[in-house]
Amino acid sequence: MISPGSFDEPMRVDRAAHRRPTVDLGAAVAVAVADGQVLADADGVVLLAPGTWPDESVICYLGLDGDQDVVAVSAGSLPEPPGSARPEALRSLLGRLGADDRGHRDRELATTAVAMDHWHGAHGHCPRCGTATEPGPGGWHRRCPRCERDHYPRTDPAVIVAITDAEDRLLMAHASYWSARRFSHLAGYVEPGESLEQAVHREVAEESSLRLEDLEYVGSQPWPFPASMMVGYTAKAVDVDFALDLDEISEARWVRRDELEAAVTEGSMIIAPRGSIARRLLEDWHGDGDALTRLQGD
Repeated sequence: MISPGSFDEPMRVDRAAHRRPTVDLGAAVAVAVADGQVLADADGVVLLAPGTWPDESVICYLGLDGDQDVVAVSAGSLPEPPGSARPEALRSLLGRLGADDRGHRDRELATTAVAMDHWHGAHGHCPRCGTATEPGPGGWHRRCPRCERDHYPRTDPAVIVAITDAEDRLLMAHASYWSARRFSHLAGYVEPGESLEQAVHREVAEESSLRLEDLEYVGSQPWPFPASMMVGYTAKAVDVDFALDLDEISEARWVRRDELEAAVTEGSMIIAPRGSIARRLLEDWHGDGDALTRLQGD
C-alpha cells in the first residue's frame, strides 16, 4: 500500500463549499501564487495577512483552516515577500514539505492554489463564443456574460503503474522528453471511452509492448501540471521482453533493489522527487524510502 500520510486521508483544510458565495474574502489569509510558483519560506507555505495582496488578483476560496478562512490569490507577479519568504516552484515545494499536519495542510493549499491559478489563466474566454469570462463568487467558476454559461474547473485523469516481473524486479523507464538520466514508471492520460484500468493496459502496451496481470489500485494524487489527477497502480508483467516505442519512451531497464541504489548513488539514474505518487510507488516497492532519500539527497 501507499505510504502513510498520503492523499488517501481526509483533507486537513475544510473546503466549506457552501461558504464560497458569501464568505468575506477580504478577511481571509492568502496563499500567493503566480506562474506555478507559491510564496514559501523554510517552514512551508507563507500565508499573507488579509488585504496585503495586489488589487488585480483573482481570488479563490480554499476553505477553513480551523476557524480561519484561506484564499488563493493569483496575480501576474507575486507580492513583495515578507521576511525570508521566496517564490518556489510547486514541484520543489512538494518535495520538501514534511509528513506532519503542517506539511499535509501546506501540500493541500499549494496544490489547489496552483491548480486554480492554471485554470483561471487558461479560461479567460468562453470556449463557445470567445467572450471574456468573469470569475464567479469564491473563484470556483467563471461566467460568460454573453451566453450566460458557467464554466467550472476540470481534472484530466492520468494513470501511472509500477510494473514488476516474476523476480520482483521493477521496470524503470526514461521518457524521450525528460532531462537526462531521469527514470520513473510508465504513465499516460486516460482517453474517452476507457476505464482507468484499460488505460493502464493500453498505455503500457503502446509504450513497451508489455502485457500485464494482477493489476491493483494503490492510490491517487492531484497533480496540477497543469490539471491532472494521477491514479497509481501496481501490476505484474506477463513476460520481461519489452519493445519500446522510441517516441515517448527512449530507454527502459529492469532493476533489482541493489541495482537501483547503485544507479542512484553513481548518478546514472535520477528518480522521481519526494512528494510525488511516482516516488511513493517506488518507495513502496523498495521498502526503505529514507534510504532512497539519503542516496538521492532530496
